[in-house]
Amino acid sequence: MMNTIELSIFASRINAVCDEMGAVLQRAALSSNIKDRLDFSCAVFDAGGELCAQAAHIPVHLGSMAYAMADIVGELAWCPGDMVIVNDPFLGGTHLPDVTLIAPVFSGVELIAFVVNRAHHADIGAATPGSMPLSHRLDEEGVIIPPSYLIRAGRLDVDFLSSVVTATGNAEQSHGDFSAQISANRTGVSRMALILRSMGSRAFADALKQLNDYAERMARSALVNIPDGRYAFKDLMDDDGMGNEALPINVVLTVSGGDILVDFAGTAAQTRGNINCPLSVAAAAVYYVFRCLMPPQTPACAGSFRAIEIRAPAAVLVNAQRPAAVAAGNVETSTRIVDVVMGALAQAIPAQVAAASHGSMNNVAMGARGELNWDYYETLGGGMGASAGQNGLSAVQTHMTNTLNTPIESLEMHYPLRLHRYSVRRNSGGRGQYAGGDGLIREFEFLQPTTVTLLTERRYQPPWGFDGGEPGVVGVNCLDGQVLPAKVSFEARPGQRLVIKTPGGGGWGRPGPG
Repeated sequence: MMNTIELSIFASRINAVCDEMGAVLQRAALSSNIKDRLDFSCAVFDAGGELCAQAAHIPVHLGSMAYAMADIVGELAWCPGDMVIVNDPFLGGTHLPDVTLIAPVFSGVELIAFVVNRAHHADIGAATPGSMPLSHRLDEEGVIIPPSYLIRAGRLDVDFLSSVVTATGNAEQSHGDFSAQISANRTGVSRMALILRSMGSRAFADALKQLNDYAERMARSALVNIPDGRYAFKDLMDDDGMGNEALPINVVLTVSGGDILVDFAGTAAQTRGNINCPLSVAAAAVYYVFRCLMPPQTPACAGSFRAIEIRAPAAVLVNAQRPAAVAAGNVETSTRIVDVVMGALAQAIPAQVAAASHGSMNNVAMGARGELNWDYYETLGGGMGASAGQNGLSAVQTHMTNTLNTPIESLEMHYPLRLHRYSVRRNSGGRGQYAGGDGLIREFEFLQPTTVTLLTERRYQPPWGFDGGEPGVVGVNCLDGQVLPAKVSFEARPGQRLVIKTPGGGGWGRPGPG
């Protein structure tokens, strides 16, 4: 039995493995999406696919992996030197651009753990550049990769990798990013082997059990403070990009002695557009909200979520079934799920819950095919919701993503684009006793013919304020001054300008006079 200090050191060691994997992935990748925006995540799982540790990367990646990994690893026969690749949203992925690589860690012949990384590829072979199309079927969104051996017993399947990268517009860059992911996992396997060598597999398993039990105690110490009861909330998605508008996401939280049941009955049926998401993505959003209530030192492992049960009817927005399109579900619907769970919790613990943040990853995907092949993808920040005693932050990523922006210097160096404006969108946060944060403004000029796809939310349904606080101002997308729909694809000519104004966050508490 480890003492408290020994257990803390053990947790730090496996967390450090995730951090080092992330550092390798960032430094080895070729695409701006990975090396500049840091759109990737790394984690360690035990032999049964339960989460052991994760770096402070992207919540929607990590929570969905935590929910789905056991099903993936349990279906395959593993041996040393293997590496499996997957992006199928209905077999453990999120959406097709997020490609996951899984590598086993052995001690002799005994399977002990897995190291995993997931990275967003701006080009995964969709018909439109940026691989975030206005789609209504999964097969329109790019190459679908079921769990498949990329490396078997140390031997890379060159033909399989070639079949994936040649489906993209820039095979050289794509190959480089996959090589970076392979390198990150090899680093993780090597570092985990050192830990196992120093402590032995039995002691490692015992330490994991203690860590999960400790995490559960820490989690319950926070969740037990939520008053028992039934708390319901509903919010609306703007649209699905295919003509269906104001689609509800409904949640009921039932709290009993620190046990939480999260039920999405009453949510809109899965729709023709691509705002559907698999249940693993919904779980990521739910886990994220409750993790925010736990003490900061709570270990990021499976024990943290033992008290939380998630239910959703089949074939609704948050539990989509094949062949539903899901490209925007991972980025937009997951964010709205956060809002509805927080809205329900605000009824129980108002002092601990913020007003709605900007509620969209404000996805911009663009590029060209032909003599010059290029793909660009970026998510844009907005206003954070205010909370008791604190104004919301301005022009930041919130909740389900914490990627960086693409630096202007990098964007203009690598793509036929020019940035004319990048600023805070003043007075877009909701007024209140504490004000919501402001959104941002990003203005692109196209230097060459470009195909553009926007997948955005909170253009019609504003981020809600709380306890008398005013809502944030909705976002606006414009091309040469003409307002565009929330979700749209178009061909831009050289000299045209695209302006994205992202939403502000909701205010908290009734504003004072003046």
